[in-house]
Amino acid sequence: MLVLTRKIGEAVTIGDQIRIRVVEVKGNQVRLGIEAPQDMRIYREEIYLQVQEENRHAADWNLTDLENAVSLLGSGDKE
Repeated sequence: MLVLTRKIGEAVTIGDQIRIRVVEVKGNQVRLGIEAPQDMRIYREEIYLQVQEENRHAADWNLTDLENAVSLLGSGDKE
């Protein structure tokens, strides 16, 4: 892990497309501004971990789940 000291207004650049700037320091909180391409997803870590868990849960299915979904849709016969 790289640990840096930055003052308000100073920034860190990651690659060619990401810049993280210290916007404000108040008590034990630091506000950061992140400049990155719009197509790049940026999450707070707790949200990122929650999304990952939801993705794992959604991918964890079995044949019984599929059979239940099919039965909920009905037989598909048209009259």
